[in-house]
Amino acid sequence: MTEPCDLDAVTARRLIGEKKLSATELLESCLARIDAVDPAVNAMVARDDERARATAKAADAATMRGDALPALHGLPIGIKDLEDVAGLRTTYGSPLFADHVPTQDQGIVASVRKAGAVIVGKTNTPEWGAGANTRNAVYGVTGNPFDPSRSAAGSSGGSGVALATNMVPIATGSDTGGSLRNPAAFNGIVGFRPTPGLVPSDKRPLGWNPLPVLGPMARTVPDLCLLLSTMVSDDAADPLATTIHGRTVRRPEDFARPDHCDLASLRVALTPDFGFAPTEKHIREVFADKVGRFSKVFGRVDEATPDCSGTDESFEVLRAVSFLASHHDRATRTPDKVGPNVRANVEEGLRYSALDITRALKQQTVLYHEWQRFFDTYDVILSPAITLSPRPWSELYPAEIDGKPTRTYFHWLANAYAVTIVGHPAISLPVGLDRNGMPFGLQIVGPRGGDAKVLAVAAALESLLAGDPLTARPVPDIARLKAAPRLADSPNFLGFD
Repeated sequence: MTEPCDLDAVTARRLIGEKKLSATELLESCLARIDAVDPAVNAMVARDDERARATAKAADAATMRGDALPALHGLPIGIKDLEDVAGLRTTYGSPLFADHVPTQDQGIVASVRKAGAVIVGKTNTPEWGAGANTRNAVYGVTGNPFDPSRSAAGSSGGSGVALATNMVPIATGSDTGGSLRNPAAFNGIVGFRPTPGLVPSDKRPLGWNPLPVLGPMARTVPDLCLLLSTMVSDDAADPLATTIHGRTVRRPEDFARPDHCDLASLRVALTPDFGFAPTEKHIREVFADKVGRFSKVFGRVDEATPDCSGTDESFEVLRAVSFLASHHDRATRTPDKVGPNVRANVEEGLRYSALDITRALKQQTVLYHEWQRFFDTYDVILSPAITLSPRPWSELYPAEIDGKPTRTYFHWLANAYAVTIVGHPAISLPVGLDRNGMPFGLQIVGPRGGDAKVLAVAAALESLLAGDPLTARPVPDIARLKAAPRLADSPNFLGFD
């Protein structure tokens, strides 16, 4: 691949600064890639070509004047369709907002715009981010770039596919039950769930709720760090984004590039399931094989996990409470315009008592303390990012794994929400393909507040694994996607049957 859109973000930004690549040239390459590939995968669902071209032209003028250039100067970016962009159709995947055009940027969008990014358009998401199969009744389904008949995961599935196919070098996402990590795993890119509050959110209806976070997605760890550094702040609009005695504790420069990491110094715990996740046999075997290829580089490696007893129950209750806060009114007033996943969570939340919620919060605290004790012994945990290989997108969610029924429509995300419930940072790093020829994502989990450590470990592993085709980041066949049929012509493209 030799087009400008195939450059990684760090390289593209350096070339723009050196006046060897123009922002306009890079943008036009990205738009051409979208035109050629998106019909097969349906990832970039609302485009902003005219304003993007104007932004790129202004960026080029600034470069030629010799202005000080911000971190993302001239880099095209995809914005998840849960995040408001002023003047650009933003639907949240909901028919209720099919024609909604915000008048103001959401905080994270304002941050990347200020940092010089060129907003290309919106990336697809399931309705209100509910579920990890990116499909909705407004834009339809997003297909996996390695096989468009299979799921791209979610809820940041459109961002994951746009990155994997080089439509954009960087993209935004969000994560409650793994929505930054799940699509990273399924599409062979990098997705990072930061510590709650590191990337401020000004839209959480429950401001002190640490389950949902915003975060970056990219093709490489250095690219992800570049984007993350523009998102980090102590914005008082988010009560989880704090200062201590007036001192900023979340400095963007601390995340702009990965720190050096001596892998030989690490104490590593390996687990395929955290003791409870319904990880399929195939993924357990792939995980063991992949880790077996490089685990000798670590100082200490044990098969171990924190005690995660009660994680399912606690997460289910607290997640339902979040949905009540966000969607109760629309689910009860206009149920015909609300999809099955959102309705199910609202209905579930209404069944819980104050005592149920209290028990869930107490169990969350028990789990948190258990994880702190565990990280006294280990530096990081490695696990599969997701419990199974990509299945057909026609399956709204996996109702069974290895013949055993799942608890909920999101139970198959248990390897991700085991981390969510305790608020630790985690990244999904692509490590080759599984036995079905689909991307495999390795989850790297760090200690409380250990965002920089997770990124450093991921960057060191990424560099180590790049030399082996069995562990290097997989790349979809762009030529094949260009020749593929339009995904929109598939049966049930918009439906949920």
